[in-house]
Amino acid sequence: MSDFRFSFNVFGLPAPHEFDALCRRAERLGYDVLFAADHLGMPAPFPVLAAAARATERLRVGTLVLNSLFWNPALLARDAATTDVLTGGRLELGLGAGHMKWEFDEARIAWQGFGDRADRLEETVTEVGRHFAADGFAQQAGMREAYGVPVLRPVQRAGFGGWGPPLIIGGTGDPVLRIAARHADTVSVAGAYQIKGRPPGTFRIGTAAEAAERVAFARSCAGDRAASLEWHALAQMVQVTDDRAGAAERVVERFGPAMTVEELLDTPYVLIGTVEEIAGQILRGRERFGFTHYTVHGPYLDAFGPVIEAVRRAEG
Repeated sequence: MSDFRFSFNVFGLPAPHEFDALCRRAERLGYDVLFAADHLGMPAPFPVLAAAARATERLRVGTLVLNSLFWNPALLARDAATTDVLTGGRLELGLGAGHMKWEFDEARIAWQGFGDRADRLEETVTEVGRHFAADGFAQQAGMREAYGVPVLRPVQRAGFGGWGPPLIIGGTGDPVLRIAARHADTVSVAGAYQIKGRPPGTFRIGTAAEAAERVAFARSCAGDRAASLEWHALAQMVQVTDDRAGAAERVVERFGPAMTVEELLDTPYVLIGTVEEIAGQILRGRERFGFTHYTVHGPYLDAFGPVIEAVRRAEG
């Protein structure tokens, strides 16, 4: 895929009319997808997606990404199919292995090592796909016959072997990227890295070299599939400014010496500069990393809007 797509993450949940207005503004600004995350203390993903689709005409909606250990695959398949129907086939289902230990503790779900969490992720992908393919929700034939209840199945035939919505898998570790290479339609190469020796959930931003290496690794695992996949990056910061170097220096001072100014300006996970400079960075990133889908966090929605226009103008 060579065409760019742009999306944003929903963080908070304002009053219903304000949320509707936010979604419509995003659509006018040229965003392609609204994503909901899957964290405790944040809005439940699927109701947010249904509401966003109802408020808009073309905006796709998705999860970036669900913590697969929080979901029973059969119930997840039911929720995803329902959401795909209610959104008119606009759902994109993103899955990951989870990384915030405190959330597991708070939810009283046993924390597992990375390898076990990755195994659970692949099991979830396989089981959700099985339910989509087998119409696993439709076994109560008596109800269908007695009440005319239609079979519940996703509208789309894109991901999950052609039985469901497009599948996004995101992460940085080898096991998760191998799973993404085998199953996903969109491979999200995450830009947050666990800091060694620090508590789980303590992260730093990945460098350009790490992004390139992770993409190369995933491509090698995908083999012939690689050319047909969408490659995705989540930008952790967007700052539109005429003083790119000065802004980067202030960011480094604020967040510590984990990256140099040069590394910060080079990483695809931080976008700093004028609208034209950021657009140029994104265009070069397609050639350098293969990224054609960028997500920004909700607070950067308006600031990033002109960048979307600039990229598409440059593409003709």
